[in-house]
Amino acid sequence: MLNLEELLQKIPLLIARLTHFHAFAAYLLDEKTGELSVAYSVGYPDNVAKGLRLKVGQGLVGAAVLDGTPLVVNNVKADPRYVEAVPGSNAELVVPLRRKGRVIGALNLLSDRVDQFTDTDEMMMRQFGAHVAVAIENARLFEHERQYANTLETLAEIGREFASILNLDELLTRIANLTRRVIDYRTFGILLINEETNELEMKVAVRYGEQATVPRIKVGLGLTGYAALHRTPVLVPDVSQDPRYIRLVADARSELVIPLLLKDRCIGVFDLESPELDAFKKSDQEILTLLASQAAVAIENARLYETIRANELRLEKEIRFAQRVQAALLPTDLPKRMKQVDVAARFEPARELGGDLYDFLTPEPNTLVIAVGDVSGKGVPAALYGAFVGELVRSRTDRRRYTADRSGPATVLASMNTILYERQLEEYYCTLLYTVFDFKRRIVTLSNAGLPFPIRKRRGHTPGGEPADQIELPGVPLGSFSGSNYDEVVLDLKAGDLFVFCSDGVTEASDLLMREFGSERLLEVVDRNYDRSAREIVEAIFTATNEFRGEMLPNDDTTAVVVKILS
Repeated sequence: MLNLEELLQKIPLLIARLTHFHAFAAYLLDEKTGELSVAYSVGYPDNVAKGLRLKVGQGLVGAAVLDGTPLVVNNVKADPRYVEAVPGSNAELVVPLRRKGRVIGALNLLSDRVDQFTDTDEMMMRQFGAHVAVAIENARLFEHERQYANTLETLAEIGREFASILNLDELLTRIANLTRRVIDYRTFGILLINEETNELEMKVAVRYGEQATVPRIKVGLGLTGYAALHRTPVLVPDVSQDPRYIRLVADARSELVIPLLLKDRCIGVFDLESPELDAFKKSDQEILTLLASQAAVAIENARLYETIRANELRLEKEIRFAQRVQAALLPTDLPKRMKQVDVAARFEPARELGGDLYDFLTPEPNTLVIAVGDVSGKGVPAALYGAFVGELVRSRTDRRRYTADRSGPATVLASMNTILYERQLEEYYCTLLYTVFDFKRRIVTLSNAGLPFPIRKRRGHTPGGEPADQIELPGVPLGSFSGSNYDEVVLDLKAGDLFVFCSDGVTEASDLLMREFGSERLLEVVDRNYDRSAREIVEAIFTATNEFRGEMLPNDDTTAVVVKILS
């Protein structure tokens, strides 16, 4: 039985077939408070069953739990430890529920007869209790997994709703309301960073004490400022013991702060406070971190949308700002501690803003994820769609840090396809190549959603290495069809291996005679420049493409990423 309530109701019915009792209670232990409470009872007065709390060691039940052994008292009136819960009781049998060396609760039988319980009763109940403890743990585990699955489903629903709101004030208020669906809070605030003053400003406050206003907080000060500066969650079970705490809510005892991150940039924080000690768990931190990544994307999208709607007098200035934002969202350097690989990339939009994207991520030690994408269309709409796709790549990849999920590239693409298809933007889709380099296992795993085939060139035994060749790996673009599946290719890694990933702005570059640059010319460029650095190879690709194009203007965004295995 995997439903805890049904399981508890079944227990006294089974015990009645073994021995006589006139009252029964199943106690469960709260490890945080060290108290035993009645989870289910038969024959107990309602007010007693609801309000009875016993410390471990208190009463006959607490004594049995403390010792971890069954306890039989056939004349409770003569035992000073007895705590009366059911009037008329004369005998009591308590069996601790033990699971893997720890006590999780107890079964308590009361009888109106003196000398009711025998050694045989104790032996049978001891064996029965062992089975009950296993069943309770299984039911709890099932309930936990079900709640976790429901939470992830709720997060997906919330993410979809976030994406549909483009008014920033409305979005922030909705975020505060929807957050309560995944975590119950007493006090909640959303603080966003004012980049001009480098201060956190309260934008939404729910039950934030009696104060009419909340002061601005410098980034770096207090728990919220610390989380924003260091871009890391802060979980404090007792704020009175943390010197960083700034007292804003009179009765606050514990606090949880989650940064709102866009790539490596913090735009603000979620701040939750509670009057209870140790009110927030590690699981709350993990769930809110996932929610914060969705909220950060939605906030950024809302801000971009408001920017786009600015009047024509400010349009040129705002487009320049959007270009800076897009450039800031693209990585400029290889992640630290990656000494065995040389990586370079370049992106050139066809208009002021483009829909191409790429990213370098290190979700785990000795692992490098390369993502290269191309959104249909150009300009501002493609850039917005591309920013969302880029954050989807990052959130799907970073999830490996906070959960046991070790999804492969094909699973990541399928998940992203589902999310993008549900946006119902039929005129937009995204081709994307997702590659995972595992330097410990010396393998590379690739999955493709319609980007031009990647290129690999190996050192070989001849000067200049083996001829460059394409890795044939087709796939359906993301957001085009519901339920699309993707294939994976797994290759071994050797020193000297060279990988080239390009958007179709390279291979489909056209000259004045409308001839395309094509894959063969790209392979020749790679062969000629194999012994050069990754940066030089990228520049060689762009130089060859521009020379071929001549005076013809670019007809698409152009992106090239080169990965060279050094050791």
